[in-house]
Amino acid sequence: MDATKDGERGLMKNRTTVERKSDRELVITQTFDGPARIVFEAWTRPGLLKRWWVPKSCGMSLVSCEADVRVGGRYRFEFGHPEASHPMVFFGRYIEVTPPSRLVWTNEESEDGAVTTVTFEDKGGKTLLVLHERYPSKEALDASIAGREGGMPEQFAQLDELLATLGGNDAAQARVTAQSSP
Repeated sequence: MDATKDGERGLMKNRTTVERKSDRELVITQTFDGPARIVFEAWTRPGLLKRWWVPKSCGMSLVSCEADVRVGGRYRFEFGHPEASHPMVFFGRYIEVTPPSRLVWTNEESEDGAVTTVTFEDKGGKTLLVLHERYPSKEALDASIAGREGGMPEQFAQLDELLATLGGNDAAQARVTAQSSP
C-alpha cells in the first residue's frame, strides 16, 4: 500500500510507503522535511509525541504519554475515545537508543506485539525514516496491518506539519526543547 500526503504551506509531497517484507515483517518509509536530530526529538519527547502520534481523523486522543527513552527505559501511551469505556494502552521498553539515528522498542501490550526499529538518516536537512516491525506470527502482522492502513500516512503527515513549525536551526532546537515538556 502506498499513500501520498499533501502538507500545508507548500511542504514537499512526502510519500509514505508501507511494504510487507515477509510473513512477519512490515517496513514503512518516508522522508521528512527536517534534520534527523529534530525528527528524533519528535519521536522521543512526550510533549512533541502528543502533538502528532494519534491520527486526528480517528477521534482519539493521547491522554497520557510517558517515555523514558534510554536503554531499559519504559514507555506507556494511553489513548482515549469519547465512545470507549476504557482507555487503550500501549507499553513496552526501549532496547536500543542511539540519538539521533536509531530507536528500538518492544510492544508488550499483548503476546502479539512487535519489536519496532526506527532509523533516522540525515539527507541534507531532510530525514529518511525507516520503521521496521517484526511480529511473532503472520496472524499478528495481519491484525496490525488491518488496523493501521490509513493511520500511518496521516500520522506522518501530522509529524511533517509539526516539523514545519519547529524548523532545523539552533533557534528551532531551543523551541523543540521548550515545546517538548510533558
